[in-house]
Amino acid sequence: MHTSRRTLLAATAGAAAVVAVGGGPALAEDDDTGRLDDKRLRALISRMTLEEKVGQLFVMRVYGHSATAPDQADIDANLKEIGVRDAAELIAKYRVGGIIYFGWAHNTRDPHQIADLSNGIQKASLAQPRGLPVLISTDQEHGIVARVGKPATLFPGAMALGAGGSRTDARTAGRIGGAELRAMGVRQDYAPVADVNVNPANPVIGVRSFGADPQAVAGMVAAQVKGYQSAGVAATSKHFPGHGDTETDSHYGFPVIEHTEAQWAELDAPPFRAAIAAGIDSIMTAHIMVPALDPSGDPATLSRPILTGILRERLGYDGVVVTDSLGMEGVRTKYGDDRVPVLALKAGVDQLLNPPKLDVAWNSVLQAVRGGELTEARLDESILRVLRLKAKLGLLKDPYVTRRGVDRVVGIPSHLKAADRIAERTTTLLVNSGGLLPLSRRTHRSVLVVGADPASPSGTTGPPTTVLGAALTELGFTATVLSTGTAPTEATIAKAVAAAQGVDAVLVGTYNVTAASSQRTLVNRLLATGRPVVALAIRNPYDVAQLPDVKAYLAAYSWTDVELRAAVRVLAGRADPVGELPVPVQKADKPTEVLYPVGHGLRY
Repeated sequence: MHTSRRTLLAATAGAAAVVAVGGGPALAEDDDTGRLDDKRLRALISRMTLEEKVGQLFVMRVYGHSATAPDQADIDANLKEIGVRDAAELIAKYRVGGIIYFGWAHNTRDPHQIADLSNGIQKASLAQPRGLPVLISTDQEHGIVARVGKPATLFPGAMALGAGGSRTDARTAGRIGGAELRAMGVRQDYAPVADVNVNPANPVIGVRSFGADPQAVAGMVAAQVKGYQSAGVAATSKHFPGHGDTETDSHYGFPVIEHTEAQWAELDAPPFRAAIAAGIDSIMTAHIMVPALDPSGDPATLSRPILTGILRERLGYDGVVVTDSLGMEGVRTKYGDDRVPVLALKAGVDQLLNPPKLDVAWNSVLQAVRGGELTEARLDESILRVLRLKAKLGLLKDPYVTRRGVDRVVGIPSHLKAADRIAERTTTLLVNSGGLLPLSRRTHRSVLVVGADPASPSGTTGPPTTVLGAALTELGFTATVLSTGTAPTEATIAKAVAAAQGVDAVLVGTYNVTAASSQRTLVNRLLATGRPVVALAIRNPYDVAQLPDVKAYLAAYSWTDVELRAAVRVLAGRADPVGELPVPVQKADKPTEVLYPVGHGLRY
């Protein structure tokens, strides 16, 4: 789609820098920021039908790379799940206030396509009677959760930034990442994660958290909030009231957090307080039960004591509250899909994210107002918050983006270089017995690279062993690559051992090693060859506890290219290891004892 911005603007009912109301005169702005005061926003709300008001509260997924001409498979998926063919029909039928982009929904192929999709969505929405711009969002946390891949700039994730310990780097990553999202038409990012990862067994947060120290996490969260929002993108701290101490994944189960209220205030609350103090635009709820904060057994997403009593009243937050995805098991365990959106609004939520069946959720909210369970005034309160945010982000002034803007901002050399430099400062050297590292080309020129190859978070990077091999080759080593997977078989292990015979050193990428993992067998058999073995934890740094005989161990905290390449520069001595553990690593055989404390990190 090569339509110029001017043509697009002219094609919409609310042309240029305004939002037209019911075909009448356009609203003027308060100032050159494009913000509208509450009085004018309330005037917009007063002209909406009840159906339009209900729609404004929903943020929905939709399949396809285009708002009006998706591929047939995406049309079929939309018809099956939502009863519409494409994003334009979704907007016309339900008047949704927001749309969330996913890689698996085929929304994020490349930056120009994403910009065109965003423009198509805005055009479809503004063409409606009393049409309003759509708030487009995505989960671009960087690290292991990224919906937009190369050629956009991908930064180290939260735990890596926590290891780097630089709030300046965290803020820079947020500012650049935010600027690139905005250039593609995405103005709400579900980042940064504000959960404090105090449980090594946490299956859903882990390296998505900045670390285990509440104050350190709070500092990094505030820095990222300021970074994203300085770029004109709404940051979203998640998952309130804190998802860091759980062994259950809320996508598939209903976690219970047993912290006392005092523990919550000390461990979980500080990052959210810091986000609010930094002026956070939105906060996402968690589908977890915290009996000390609400003994009813309801998930926090549906808890008035937690969302209104604590978040709004005690912490003084008046921004947008968005639910985590309503398709997740944690919020569906106790109530049906028809009750969840109504209960969430009664609890104090403003945006209802990605319900499994939009018709059920939308109609249940509509009926709750018609039946008197919810008042229209309650809806207006949330819509006002959403419209304030849209106004602040400049959507009411100009919701469109340009291809030229994409080319000027997305994945430019200065951004990629910043990501490389930041990643270098996060790599952590955990073990270096006998000074094996840095590896020298003179003594260890030929290197066998083996290990796990998990799928790329963004679908555009990796596989990790290939990236590691290419990075070594670039630095003058001779690399041989053999992917051995997360659960290597006996045959694969034998192949790796045979390949190790003719090399000077072995680099193995480890991924979530457990006591029963055959990755342990692989590493121990490689060690038995007598070849020097360097291990790199490509996700959780806790792997090191399971492999005590490895003489050199680094942590990269993610398997995106930027982190893996930086780790290779560190192990080859092209960069100094300066990262420090932001979480403690417990002993494998005595989990109550700490093997490496927070702050551990060796130097050359």
